[in-house]
Amino acid sequence: MEKSVSEAISYRRSVRIYKEEPLDTELVKKCIQNAVLAPTSSNLQLWEFYHVVDPGVQEKIAKASFNQPAARTANQLVVVVARKDLWKSRKKANIQFLKQSFGDKPSREYSSKEKFALSYYQRLIPSLYTEFLGILGWLRYIFFSITGWFRPVYRQVRASDMRVVAHKSAGLAAQNFMISMAAIGYDTCPMEGNDTLRIKRALGLPYGAEINMVIACGVRETSGVYGPRFRIPFEEVYRRI
Repeated sequence: MEKSVSEAISYRRSVRIYKEEPLDTELVKKCIQNAVLAPTSSNLQLWEFYHVVDPGVQEKIAKASFNQPAARTANQLVVVVARKDLWKSRKKANIQFLKQSFGDKPSREYSSKEKFALSYYQRLIPSLYTEFLGILGWLRYIFFSITGWFRPVYRQVRASDMRVVAHKSAGLAAQNFMISMAAIGYDTCPMEGNDTLRIKRALGLPYGAEINMVIACGVRETSGVYGPRFRIPFEEVYRRI
């Protein structure tokens, strides 16, 4: 029986040591399918998920993760990859989806709302993601900073800002995945301590791909949970305005 959302969140821990117990690959895949339902900036879905079940590739990734126990003892691995470099193809996919949802009619018959949605992907997205040696991003930043003196504006317009946007969306998807795994009694550990270049080579990723995190997957050993959960008192992080 699957756990409720609250039960899954409470159950989830970063597990560092796993039993030699196989996972159902199809169930893990279904959890990744839940991951792609996460919210994502502009619905661009600038992510990929590499479900690693090949022992040879797992060994390479474990070594690139400094052979930390979570990576070394994991039954499977999931590598979450941010793909800001795919914004053009994901933009086109959104435009195609919108046109299909509008129905078979000439563009002149589109409503103002439909025209706005298309313009968002045809004009605004390229204006934010198009880059040339970082120069265009800084020009956008200066322009919007000056405009911001007079009215509210979107200020995260540099190339580095758009990288952050892609990684935030990938992180949201990763959390969806880990909660889904917890719901069916599987365990995970998100790992940032790794040589991302070596992991990209192990997966055959292109230059523009960026490792968001490596997630170890398995069934926990009791010793794999390093002590009770600690969180800063809620009153110190909660502000009601």
